[in-house]
Amino acid sequence: MATATQTSSSRLKAYEDKVKGQIQDAKAKLDQFNAQAKDKRSQAETAAASKLQAAKQDIDRKLQDLKKTNTAFVARAKADINADVAKFKAAIDEFGAKVKSHTAKK
Repeated sequence: MATATQTSSSRLKAYEDKVKGQIQDAKAKLDQFNAQAKDKRSQAETAAASKLQAAKQDIDRKLQDLKKTNTAFVARAKADINADVAKFKAAIDEFGAKVKSHTAKK
C-alpha cells in the first residue's frame, strides 16, 4: 500500500509541476503585456489585468488544495484545474492581443 501512496503522490507532484509550469509561462506573458501597456493603460485594461491576477491566484489555491483532496475526487479536481488553466491562458492571449492593438494605435 505504501508503494501505491508513493505512486499517487509522485503523480500529483508531476501534475502540480506541469500546471505550475503552464501558469508560470502564462504569468510571464501577462507581465510582459503589463509592461508594454503600463504607460498607456486604460481603466479597462487595468481591471482586466487585476482579474487575470486573481484568476492565477485561484488556480494556485486549487493546486494547493489538490494535495488535500480525497483520492476519489482527484480526477475531478484535476479536470477543474485544467479547465481553469486553459481559460487563463486564453484570457492572457486575448489580453495580449488587445494590449498590442491598443499600443499600436497610439
